[in-house]
Amino acid sequence: MAPKKDYYEILGVPRNATQEEIRKAYRNLVKKWHPDLHPENREEAEKKFKEITEAYEVLSDPEKRAQYDQFGYVGEHPFSTSTSGHTGSGKTIFEDLFGDFEDIFDMFFGRRPGARTEERRTPKPGEDINMVITIELSDVLTGKEVPIEYERREVCDACGGTGADGGVSFRTCPRCGGTGVIREEQRTFFGTFINTYTCPTCGGTGKIVEKRCRVCGGIGYILRKRRIKVKIPPGVEDGARLRVANGGHCGTDGGPYGDLYITVKVRDDPRFRREGDDVYTEIKVNFVQAILGSTVVVPTLEGPQPFKIPPGTQPDTVFRLKGKGLPNMRTGKRGNLYVIVKIEIPKRVSSKERKLLEEYAKMENINID
Repeated sequence: MAPKKDYYEILGVPRNATQEEIRKAYRNLVKKWHPDLHPENREEAEKKFKEITEAYEVLSDPEKRAQYDQFGYVGEHPFSTSTSGHTGSGKTIFEDLFGDFEDIFDMFFGRRPGARTEERRTPKPGEDINMVITIELSDVLTGKEVPIEYERREVCDACGGTGADGGVSFRTCPRCGGTGVIREEQRTFFGTFINTYTCPTCGGTGKIVEKRCRVCGGIGYILRKRRIKVKIPPGVEDGARLRVANGGHCGTDGGPYGDLYITVKVRDDPRFRREGDDVYTEIKVNFVQAILGSTVVVPTLEGPQPFKIPPGTQPDTVFRLKGKGLPNMRTGKRGNLYVIVKIEIPKRVSSKERKLLEEYAKMENINID
């Protein structure tokens, strides 16, 4: 009598495992022990694979599992099971686990049996180019046209991007016979399958360049400097990304040009602090000006501007200058300028100033001792 097999141990699951746990364990073991994944030790892998399959066939069927749990075997003879690969539902064990036979093939080989994948080279868009430009905060107010210069790959006019002299110097690829794909047969545990892949000799074109282009050397493009002017819109945010369509590198095999992306950096201005469309600034005034009121000069985005501070202005008072901020990039409506008043108190005073201040303190009954 053959030694007793512990199907639970083979699948690595507890005896109270759910059907989902059994199914998951089996699927992982199938991927691990498939014979085609162990060409160096195929015989041992096949033995292990069949053992795993046998265990799953029993434990995945509620009736067989119940019989196994009660008697330690399934069928007429102890520890013998059907090797037909069918479960109690009438499906093959693989159909029950993966859906259908083609899904099994997809799992191990990435494509279906007999499928001819036409992997001929197709036009591919060119790579994008990224640049960074820096502008002043004052440029955000009005917008700015910035000239830029950069280098990009452009299609070689002499060969039209083919890399062949005159664009016509080709011969049929000897490896694939001009089809652009290689066809191979692969023998597996499940049978023989046809596998096709892109020809590495011609890259899927079916053609070999016989004489290289004298201008680009056969690469199909040339490096060329490009000068353009980019319009920076009013209200642009720091870190905004602008797109110039078709401003990037050329594509391959007739593909379109990539894009040019420009990241806008706004240089800090020590006079202002930006918060969205609003701008904040600080001004310093003498405490006498704050007490009596005064006309002071306030920095704005358009330049210095006079501003009347009312008598009795307190420290850190904020005044709003409506519509003196930055324009909104979408609506064009301008934000506000907020002026924060900082009051300066002198560290030293003359004897005359001190006398006047003492008289003021006396008048207001302010204790200064």
